[in-house]
Amino acid sequence: IFSIQADEQMQEGVLAGRGVMFYRLLEAVPYQGIGDKIKLPPSCFTELSDQGAFDKGPMYFQLSVIHQEDSSDMNVTDEENHRTTHSGVLEFTADEGSVSLPPHVWHNLFPEETPKTPLIEVRYVWLPKGTYAKLQPERVGFSDLPNHKAILETSLRQHATLSQGDILTVNYGELAHALRVLELKPSSSVSVLETDIEVDIIGSDSASERTDQHVLNPLVFGKSESGVVDEGNYMYYKFSIDNDIWGIIALGDSRVEVKIEAETDGGDTDLFISRHPLIFPTRHQHEWSSHDIGSKTLILSSKDKNLGAGTYSVGVFGFKGTTKYKISVSVQDDYKRKVGQQSASTSSPMEMDTVECRNCKHYIPSRTIALHEAFCSRHNVVCQHAACGIVLRVEEAKNHVHCNKCGQAFQQGEMEKHMKVFHEPLQCPCGIVLEKEQMVQHQASVCPLRLVTCRFCGDMVPAGNSALDVRDRLRGLSEHESLCGSRTAPCDSCGRSVMLKDMDIHQVAVHQKS
Repeated sequence: IFSIQADEQMQEGVLAGRGVMFYRLLEAVPYQGIGDKIKLPPSCFTELSDQGAFDKGPMYFQLSVIHQEDSSDMNVTDEENHRTTHSGVLEFTADEGSVSLPPHVWHNLFPEETPKTPLIEVRYVWLPKGTYAKLQPERVGFSDLPNHKAILETSLRQHATLSQGDILTVNYGELAHALRVLELKPSSSVSVLETDIEVDIIGSDSASERTDQHVLNPLVFGKSESGVVDEGNYMYYKFSIDNDIWGIIALGDSRVEVKIEAETDGGDTDLFISRHPLIFPTRHQHEWSSHDIGSKTLILSSKDKNLGAGTYSVGVFGFKGTTKYKISVSVQDDYKRKVGQQSASTSSPMEMDTVECRNCKHYIPSRTIALHEAFCSRHNVVCQHAACGIVLRVEEAKNHVHCNKCGQAFQQGEMEKHMKVFHEPLQCPCGIVLEKEQMVQHQASVCPLRLVTCRFCGDMVPAGNSALDVRDRLRGLSEHESLCGSRTAPCDSCGRSVMLKDMDIHQVAVHQKS
């Protein structure tokens, strides 16, 4: 009986491997790699080579967990006992008797507790090219990523296989989104090398877990949303300016107002706004910000060159304590306010019989100047700080202070926050130390670790240093774009394979397209 079973397993193995029979029991060890390619020992290279496996194209392996009878956990389910995934191979440099697994493979085989001696079965198999995949994010937020299918495509280029039931991790900057593989065609395990796969991404069913994730909650114009943010944390929102709204704003008669109405419970917030593709603004990476104490409003007008039709993210940062607030975005009409201002300006002070007050420097009718100056000198003082000159009531003057670093004027109670936000030294992950204003500029345009959108793959990647190729540097390509743009794609006009970074030159030189 055992001989018959062994023969049947051998025949199945030969059939699965299309003439190649390879099977090993190996101890799994992790290594820090990307994608799903494993490292096998050198003896496997010899065995596979002797059977002609390298002549049959890319190699794929089925990896199955071997349940050990002496395991201390007696509650392990059958599904966990027989957990299986698939992989490609990176190299044959692992120690004999072991197989090195990258994080993607390791976490799919051992999602929970790792056994003391993790043994897996490695079997050579043939896999058909995938034509369809249905994926489901485990948490909400993935669909908020700009061009998220292009980002997924970039992640899949690091993989050789997909298996039904696997968890695929897609990285976007500092964020990691886990997607479960629900369905594959034409089989439950497929190759993703050199094939076009139709991908369906269905919605997450984990809406109840929104609070501990970077999630963009939608804002509707004219409607407020309530929220709570703790110190050191962010709450994120998004709104869109469509072409109709932008047409109104562009005329200059309207503006966008983002407002936070905070409860006075001892907490305080900061407000940050960015335009996509920067989807999660922070204290160091944003385009607009407000650090007012308590309630605050940010006004976006057509005078700002960064404003236009598109999607915007709003970050509410907990600066101190726990803050309850209401946030809203609205389009405010400037027309009535401008008319009122124009009608109020009738004549200049010089056109009337006026005299300048020696204390407050305001122009006062000459018939009342003596009374005004007597009252003004007793009740008003002028700030003596350079370029300030504001007139204050005597009782208000003690509360009026200037920052000794930047000269900006504040109420006494606002100075502590100003010093902490704007003048406390900050260290960038690249090592440089700057104050807030310089740090925002550094991380937006100079820092090699800043995230930029690759013009070829659409992914958010570190900008890196300048491209090694001189021509690519002249084109303004980043280090990543220089490599990513070296991939080829067929020209839409002639079908020739052309490097992505040369496609525009090819279209002009060969097809005379502008």
